[in-house]
Amino acid sequence: MTAKVFETALGISAPWSVASVDFDEVAKVLTILIDFKPGSRFAVSGHEGMHPVHDTVTKTYRHLNFFQHECHLQVRTPRVKLPNGSVRLVEPEFAGQLSGFTLLFEALILMLAQQMPFAAVARIVGESAHRVMAVCERYVDIALGLADFSDVKALAIDETSRARGHDYITLAADASERRVLFVTEGRDAKTIEELAAHLDEHGCPPEQIETVSIDMSPAFINGCAAHLPNAHITFDKFHVIWHASAAVDKMRRIEQRTDKTLKGMRWSLLKDRSKLNREAAADLDALIAKMTTVRTARAWLYKEQLREILERRQINVVRDMLRHWCTCVMRSKVNPMKEVAALVRRHIEGIVAWAQTRQTNGFLEAINGLFQAAKRRARGFTRLSTIRTVIFLIAGKLDFHAINPHAQQPT
Repeated sequence: MTAKVFETALGISAPWSVASVDFDEVAKVLTILIDFKPGSRFAVSGHEGMHPVHDTVTKTYRHLNFFQHECHLQVRTPRVKLPNGSVRLVEPEFAGQLSGFTLLFEALILMLAQQMPFAAVARIVGESAHRVMAVCERYVDIALGLADFSDVKALAIDETSRARGHDYITLAADASERRVLFVTEGRDAKTIEELAAHLDEHGCPPEQIETVSIDMSPAFINGCAAHLPNAHITFDKFHVIWHASAAVDKMRRIEQRTDKTLKGMRWSLLKDRSKLNREAAADLDALIAKMTTVRTARAWLYKEQLREILERRQINVVRDMLRHWCTCVMRSKVNPMKEVAALVRRHIEGIVAWAQTRQTNGFLEAINGLFQAAKRRARGFTRLSTIRTVIFLIAGKLDFHAINPHAQQPT
């Protein structure tokens, strides 16, 4: 009776059966012995027919806990003899992708690892962080190898820091499906070459990419021009505004050396005015009233004018207004903003493209934020393979269900 209950609970069917159940009260471990019917024959992938058993090997698989106790499946695993004389091990259908785990146990690890650091998952499941990480890396590698990118036509590319200093990784994502497709080390033109090769391997010729959203990095621009020949480059509006905001803050820091009233106004100048409290908005209005004498106030007005221009949708109107904006800024004495105007002039067509495509890297910045939060919780990552695994778990939308029927479907 007990054996039948466990067979039903485990989903085990002929030729497999539960031979016995043993519970170690001291170690708090439940061990379920699984055997097969004598005379059984087994199929082997890549070889036709059913093959006789040559000998057996006992293998142990960690399974989901039985209540609060560890559960292990001890399986008498057959090795079959093939017609060509070779001998092959037959893994039971519940065996996981990593040696020593069942599919259900690996599905639990995947589910937890998408929400918390590997060390926390390891504490919950009672395994080492190294083994937990190995399961996740194996699934990411297999799922990414099976991934189909044939429908990808729009890309978003951005970089994020992997450690302190100038140590970066580059992420590329499908701008339509908002899923990460590629992660690599560095942020130079070579990363785009590697991306193009990766896309080609997964059914997406580089010539198929129609639009790509990037920041104004010369390396990314050159890489896209060389390796994504048909891609229309769009410079994300939010990157342009970021440069303008940085210029406002730079002007404020210069002027506050002689005008102490500017001290403490950083966030009032950088935040959206509609999101300021009443006191901060009043302080900002008082500063704007001094625009004829305070260059920081003029810098703020230039930034808001730029924001308004980029909200428009008529390409020719946006181009003309940007050119006029650049002329006005270059005639002013707001030197930090002149650098932004020069930047806009150099990349005006890519910025104007925003009016048509409205393609943004905003979701990729959010993914970067999630990765940085995961990195802080884990006290940093040292290996690129770990970083890659974490990013794909968070935002790859990989189909683990195709590998493990118990894993969640991508959403």
